Amino acid sequence: MPLIVMSHGSAGSYLGHHDTAAALADAGFVVAAINHVGDNAVDRSRQGYLSIFSTRPREIRRLIDYLTGAWPQRAQLDGEVGFFGFSRGGYTGLVLAGATPDFTRGLAICGDEPSLPMCRDIRDGKVPAQPYVKDARIKALVIADPLTAFSADALKAVSAPVQLWASALGGDGVTPASVEAVRQGLAASEFHPVAGAGHFAFLAPCSAAQAEAMPAICRDAPGFDRAAWHRDFNAAVVAFFKTALR
Repeated sequence: MPLIVMSHGSAGSYLGHHDTAAALADAGFVVAAINHVGDNAVDRSRQGYLSIFSTRPREIRRLIDYLTGAWPQRAQLDGEVGFFGFSRGGYTGLVLAGATPDFTRGLAICGDEPSLPMCRDIRDGKVPAQPYVKDARIKALVIADPLTAFSADALKAVSAPVQLWASALGGDGVTPASVEAVRQGLAASEFHPVAGAGHFAFLAPCSAAQAEAMPAICRDAPGFDRAAWHRDFNAAVVAFFKTALR
């Protein structure tokens, strides 16, 4: 079976896209998701630091290494690997697909939160040089509302097919304009704008208790039905990977 690896957004978790993961598993894919160290729901110790932008791709690479190497059930895999990423997870996928970020260009989130350590470092010119290595095992990507730090030239290095999704309202440092810039830079992309959606609409629909506890990520704009839209979203993601991963 083909393998799909999943990367969550800032302060998210491996459960954040559980309905999409289940739809892919039901369709015959092996799906694996992790919590990114220091940038997840239970550990935010590195959330505001530039270091996570280099560790995230390395963590996904190690996940693929494990599943295709030491995992006891690796014989079930057919060698094809796909990637699903949301927000910072979308950034993570674009790096793994060959795009090299340039943080000296700045980050949109720094306009709202200039005191973040990473924003101070960018402002003060303290952006450390990091190795960003393409993972040629990834043959297709679904990218939803990616956080971007890429130039148009950097995005041209992405040759794998990409299904790109953009919310109409954006959020959390992602804007419709920033996703449009990613779309224009990608050579091979299938583009899906989502009318009425905010940034967090890509997360799995919330229970009533979750909506009460986390209204910022659970409540959508009036007239947008996240549960109904996710049925179409998940079907489109499954169809894309079925075509892109032979």
